[in-house]
Amino acid sequence: MNAANGGVKGSLTGISIGTVTPMQKVWRSTQAFGDIAFAYSYSLILIEIQDTIRAPPPSESTVMKRATMVSVAVTTVFYMLCGCMGYAAFGDAAPGNLLTGFGFYEPFWLLDVANAAIVVHLVGAYQVYCQPLFAFVEKWAAKRWPESTFVTGEVEVPLFRTYKVNMFRATWRTAFVVATTVVSMMLPFFNDVVGFLGALGFWPLTVYFPVEMYVVQKKVPKWSTQWVCLQMLSLGCLAISLAAAAGSIAGIKSDLKVYHPFKS
Repeated sequence: MNAANGGVKGSLTGISIGTVTPMQKVWRSTQAFGDIAFAYSYSLILIEIQDTIRAPPPSESTVMKRATMVSVAVTTVFYMLCGCMGYAAFGDAAPGNLLTGFGFYEPFWLLDVANAAIVVHLVGAYQVYCQPLFAFVEKWAAKRWPESTFVTGEVEVPLFRTYKVNMFRATWRTAFVVATTVVSMMLPFFNDVVGFLGALGFWPLTVYFPVEMYVVQKKVPKWSTQWVCLQMLSLGCLAISLAAAAGSIAGIKSDLKVYHPFKS
Protein backbone atom coordinates (compact mmCIF):
# COMPACT_ATOMS: atom_id res chain seq x y z
CA MET A 1 0.00 0.00 0.00
CA ASN A 2 1.09 3.55 -0.63
CA ALA A 3 1.43 4.51 3.04
CA ALA A 4 2.83 7.93 2.16
CA ASN A 5 -0.51 8.94 0.65
CA GLY A 6 -2.35 7.79 3.75
CA GLY A 7 -5.31 6.24 1.98
CA VAL A 8 -6.75 3.67 -0.39
CA LYS A 9 -7.06 4.60 -4.05
CA GLY A 10 -9.34 3.22 -6.73
CA SER A 11 -12.89 1.93 -6.39
CA LEU A 12 -14.73 -1.37 -6.08
CA THR A 13 -15.83 -1.15 -9.72
CA GLY A 14 -12.28 -0.84 -11.02
CA ILE A 15 -10.75 1.79 -13.27
CA SER A 16 -12.98 4.81 -13.79
CA ILE A 17 -14.76 5.65 -17.03
CA GLY A 18 -12.98 8.73 -18.35
CA THR A 19 -9.54 7.35 -17.63
CA VAL A 20 -10.51 4.75 -20.24
CA THR A 21 -13.51 4.47 -22.56
CA PRO A 22 -16.34 2.04 -21.74
CA MET A 23 -15.18 -0.29 -24.52
CA GLN A 24 -11.58 -0.20 -23.30
CA LYS A 25 -12.80 -1.13 -19.83
CA VAL A 26 -14.68 -4.11 -21.28
CA TRP A 27 -11.60 -5.28 -23.20
CA ARG A 28 -9.37 -4.85 -20.16
CA SER A 29 -11.81 -6.78 -17.99
CA THR A 30 -11.91 -9.71 -20.41
CA GLN A 31 -8.13 -9.57 -20.83
CA ALA A 32 -7.82 -9.88 -17.05
CA PHE A 33 -9.49 -13.30 -17.29
CA GLY A 34 -6.58 -14.40 -19.48
CA ASP A 35 -4.04 -13.04 -17.00
CA ILE A 36 -5.74 -15.00 -14.22
CA ALA A 37 -6.01 -18.14 -16.37
CA PHE A 38 -2.28 -17.97 -17.10
CA ALA A 39 -1.58 -18.37 -13.39
CA TYR A 40 -3.51 -21.64 -13.23
CA SER A 41 -2.26 -23.39 -16.37
CA TYR A 42 -0.06 -25.76 -14.40
CA SER A 43 -1.61 -28.94 -15.81
CA LEU A 44 1.18 -29.02 -18.42
CA ILE A 45 3.62 -30.16 -15.75
CA LEU A 46 1.21 -31.82 -13.31
CA ILE A 47 1.77 -35.32 -14.72
CA GLU A 48 5.52 -34.73 -14.92
CA ILE A 49 5.56 -33.90 -11.22
CA GLN A 50 3.33 -36.85 -10.34
CA ASP A 51 5.67 -39.17 -12.23
CA THR A 52 8.55 -38.18 -9.92
CA ILE A 53 6.71 -39.05 -6.69
CA ARG A 54 8.28 -42.10 -5.07
CA ALA A 55 5.09 -43.71 -3.83
CA PRO A 56 2.82 -46.62 -4.82
CA PRO A 57 0.13 -45.72 -7.44
CA PRO A 58 -2.83 -45.22 -5.05
CA SER A 59 -0.95 -42.90 -2.70
CA GLU A 60 0.64 -40.72 -5.39
CA SER A 61 -2.82 -39.60 -6.46
CA THR A 62 -3.62 -38.62 -2.86
CA VAL A 63 -0.34 -36.72 -2.58
CA MET A 64 -1.00 -34.83 -5.82
CA LYS A 65 -4.54 -33.90 -4.79
CA ARG A 66 -3.24 -32.44 -1.54
CA ALA A 67 -0.37 -30.67 -3.33
CA THR A 68 -2.77 -29.27 -5.93
CA MET A 69 -5.15 -27.90 -3.31
CA VAL A 70 -2.35 -26.26 -1.35
CA SER A 71 -0.62 -24.80 -4.42
CA VAL A 72 -3.87 -23.40 -5.87
CA ALA A 73 -4.78 -21.85 -2.51
CA VAL A 74 -1.34 -20.26 -2.08
CA THR A 75 -1.30 -19.03 -5.68
CA THR A 76 -4.75 -17.48 -5.25
CA VAL A 77 -3.76 -15.69 -2.04
CA PHE A 78 -0.59 -14.23 -3.57
CA TYR A 79 -2.27 -13.08 -6.78
CA MET A 80 -5.23 -11.59 -4.92
CA LEU A 81 -2.88 -9.70 -2.61
CA CYS A 82 -0.80 -8.44 -5.53
CA GLY A 83 -3.84 -7.35 -7.57
CA CYS A 84 -5.93 -5.87 -4.77
CA MET A 85 -3.13 -4.19 -2.83
CA GLY A 86 -1.49 -2.90 -6.00
CA TYR A 87 -4.74 -1.31 -7.17
CA ALA A 88 -5.45 0.06 -3.71
CA ALA A 89 -2.01 1.68 -3.64
CA PHE A 90 -1.96 3.22 -7.13
CA GLY A 91 -5.62 3.37 -8.15
CA ASP A 92 -6.35 4.05 -11.81
CA ALA A 93 -2.64 4.76 -12.41
CA ALA A 94 -1.63 1.22 -11.38
CA PRO A 95 0.83 -0.18 -13.97
CA GLY A 96 0.33 -3.60 -15.49
CA ASN A 97 3.59 -4.76 -13.93
CA LEU A 98 4.23 -3.24 -10.50
CA LEU A 99 7.98 -3.94 -10.65
CA THR A 100 8.82 -2.80 -14.18
CA GLY A 101 5.94 -0.38 -14.76
CA PHE A 102 7.52 2.30 -12.55
CA GLY A 103 4.71 2.15 -10.03
CA PHE A 104 7.14 3.12 -7.27
CA TYR A 105 10.89 3.60 -6.74
CA GLU A 106 11.35 3.46 -2.97
CA PRO A 107 12.52 1.46 -1.15
CA PHE A 108 15.04 0.31 -3.76
CA TRP A 109 16.03 -2.77 -1.76
CA LEU A 110 12.45 -4.08 -1.89
CA LEU A 111 12.37 -3.77 -5.68
CA ASP A 112 15.76 -5.49 -5.95
CA VAL A 113 14.67 -8.39 -3.73
CA ALA A 114 11.39 -8.77 -5.66
CA ASN A 115 13.17 -8.76 -9.03
CA ALA A 116 15.73 -11.28 -7.78
CA ALA A 117 12.89 -13.54 -6.60
CA ILE A 118 11.25 -13.28 -10.03
CA VAL A 119 14.52 -14.26 -11.74
CA VAL A 120 14.82 -17.35 -9.53
CA HIS A 121 11.17 -18.22 -10.17
CA LEU A 122 11.35 -17.76 -13.94
CA VAL A 123 14.64 -19.61 -14.38
CA GLY A 124 13.18 -22.65 -12.64
CA ALA A 125 9.81 -22.39 -14.38
CA TYR A 126 11.48 -21.95 -17.79
CA GLN A 127 13.45 -25.15 -17.28
CA VAL A 128 10.46 -27.17 -16.09
CA TYR A 129 8.12 -26.01 -18.84
CA CYS A 130 10.67 -26.40 -21.64
CA GLN A 131 11.97 -29.87 -20.76
CA PRO A 132 9.06 -31.74 -22.44
CA LEU A 133 9.59 -29.69 -25.63
CA PHE A 134 13.35 -30.26 -25.54
CA ALA A 135 12.87 -34.01 -25.04
CA PHE A 136 10.30 -34.22 -27.86
CA VAL A 137 12.48 -32.41 -30.42
CA GLU A 138 15.62 -34.33 -29.50
CA LYS A 139 13.83 -37.68 -29.64
CA TRP A 140 12.31 -36.80 -33.01
CA ALA A 141 15.69 -35.70 -34.39
CA ALA A 142 17.36 -38.92 -33.19
CA LYS A 143 14.74 -40.99 -35.02
CA ARG A 144 14.93 -38.81 -38.13
CA TRP A 145 18.75 -38.81 -38.42
CA PRO A 146 19.99 -41.81 -36.41
CA GLU A 147 23.30 -41.96 -38.28
CA SER A 148 24.18 -38.29 -37.79
CA THR A 149 27.11 -37.75 -35.46
CA PHE A 150 25.94 -34.18 -34.85
CA VAL A 151 22.53 -35.39 -33.64
CA THR A 152 23.35 -38.58 -31.74
CA GLY A 153 27.08 -38.33 -31.03
CA GLU A 154 28.76 -36.83 -27.98
CA VAL A 155 31.91 -34.74 -27.66
CA GLU A 156 34.11 -35.05 -24.60
CA VAL A 157 34.94 -31.71 -22.98
CA PRO A 158 37.80 -31.93 -20.47
CA LEU A 159 37.37 -29.52 -17.58
CA PHE A 160 37.79 -30.48 -13.93
CA ARG A 161 36.53 -33.81 -15.15
CA THR A 162 35.43 -35.05 -18.55
CA TYR A 163 31.93 -33.97 -19.62
CA LYS A 164 30.08 -35.47 -22.57
CA VAL A 165 28.21 -32.89 -24.64
CA ASN A 166 25.72 -33.60 -27.41
CA MET A 167 26.25 -30.90 -30.04
CA PHE A 168 22.69 -30.97 -31.38
CA ARG A 169 21.28 -30.62 -27.87
CA ALA A 170 23.60 -27.73 -27.05
CA THR A 171 22.93 -25.95 -30.37
CA TRP A 172 19.17 -26.49 -30.42
CA ARG A 173 18.57 -25.49 -26.82
CA THR A 174 20.78 -22.41 -27.12
CA ALA A 175 18.99 -21.33 -30.31
CA PHE A 176 15.61 -21.86 -28.65
CA VAL A 177 16.54 -19.74 -25.63
CA VAL A 178 17.94 -16.97 -27.86
CA ALA A 179 14.84 -17.00 -30.09
CA THR A 180 12.37 -16.87 -27.19
CA THR A 181 14.37 -14.08 -25.54
CA VAL A 182 14.40 -11.98 -28.73
CA VAL A 183 10.68 -12.52 -29.28
CA SER A 184 9.91 -11.51 -25.68
CA MET A 185 11.99 -8.35 -26.14
CA MET A 186 10.11 -7.52 -29.34
CA LEU A 187 6.71 -7.98 -27.68
CA PRO A 188 6.80 -5.88 -24.51
CA PHE A 189 3.01 -5.89 -24.02
CA PHE A 190 3.22 -7.70 -20.70
CA ASN A 191 -0.44 -7.95 -19.67
CA ASP A 192 -1.75 -8.40 -23.20
CA VAL A 193 0.67 -11.20 -24.11
CA VAL A 194 0.21 -12.97 -20.77
CA GLY A 195 -3.56 -12.73 -21.18
CA PHE A 196 -3.43 -14.08 -24.72
CA LEU A 197 -1.17 -17.00 -23.77
CA GLY A 198 -3.36 -17.74 -20.77
CA ALA A 199 -6.46 -17.74 -22.97
CA LEU A 200 -4.85 -20.09 -25.49
CA GLY A 201 -3.64 -22.63 -22.97
CA PHE A 202 -6.25 -22.51 -20.21
CA TRP A 203 -9.30 -24.19 -21.73
CA PRO A 204 -7.76 -27.00 -23.82
CA LEU A 205 -4.99 -28.01 -21.40
CA THR A 206 -6.42 -27.17 -17.98
CA VAL A 207 -10.12 -27.87 -18.51
CA TYR A 208 -11.11 -29.75 -21.69
CA PHE A 209 -8.56 -32.59 -21.76
CA PRO A 210 -8.66 -33.28 -17.99
CA VAL A 211 -12.47 -33.31 -18.04
CA GLU A 212 -12.63 -35.64 -21.04
CA MET A 213 -10.00 -37.96 -19.54
CA TYR A 214 -11.96 -38.07 -16.28
CA VAL A 215 -15.18 -38.89 -18.14
CA VAL A 216 -13.51 -41.74 -20.02
CA GLN A 217 -11.60 -43.11 -17.02
CA LYS A 218 -14.56 -43.04 -14.64
CA LYS A 219 -17.00 -44.10 -17.39
CA VAL A 220 -19.36 -41.24 -16.59
CA PRO A 221 -22.69 -41.95 -18.37
CA LYS A 222 -23.57 -39.45 -21.08
CA TRP A 223 -26.37 -37.03 -20.11
CA SER A 224 -26.08 -37.98 -16.45
CA THR A 225 -26.08 -35.12 -13.91
CA GLN A 226 -22.33 -35.40 -13.42
CA TRP A 227 -21.68 -35.46 -17.18
CA VAL A 228 -23.88 -32.42 -17.79
CA CYS A 229 -22.19 -30.47 -14.97
CA LEU A 230 -18.73 -31.29 -16.33
CA GLN A 231 -19.73 -30.22 -19.85
CA MET A 232 -21.22 -26.98 -18.50
CA LEU A 233 -17.96 -26.32 -16.65
CA SER A 234 -16.01 -26.94 -19.85
CA LEU A 235 -18.25 -24.68 -21.94
CA GLY A 236 -18.13 -21.93 -19.32
CA CYS A 237 -14.33 -22.02 -19.28
CA LEU A 238 -14.29 -22.01 -23.10
CA ALA A 239 -16.39 -18.83 -23.09
CA ILE A 240 -13.98 -17.25 -20.60
CA SER A 241 -10.99 -18.22 -22.76
CA LEU A 242 -12.58 -16.78 -25.90
CA ALA A 243 -13.44 -13.52 -24.12
CA ALA A 244 -9.92 -13.30 -22.70
CA ALA A 245 -8.38 -13.91 -26.12
CA ALA A 246 -10.57 -11.19 -27.67
CA GLY A 247 -9.65 -8.69 -24.95
CA SER A 248 -5.94 -9.49 -25.22
CA ILE A 249 -5.95 -9.14 -29.02
CA ALA A 250 -7.71 -5.78 -28.68
CA GLY A 251 -5.04 -4.70 -26.18
CA ILE A 252 -2.19 -5.82 -28.46
CA LYS A 253 -3.79 -4.00 -31.40
CA SER A 254 -4.00 -0.82 -29.32
CA ASP A 255 -0.39 -1.15 -28.13
CA LEU A 256 0.91 -1.68 -31.67
CA LYS A 257 -0.18 1.86 -32.56
CA VAL A 258 2.59 3.31 -30.37
CA TYR A 259 4.99 0.36 -30.58
CA HIS A 260 8.68 0.76 -31.41
CA PRO A 261 10.74 -2.48 -31.46
CA PHE A 262 13.17 -2.80 -28.53
CA LYS A 263 12.19 0.69 -27.29
CA SER A 264 8.58 0.85 -26.15
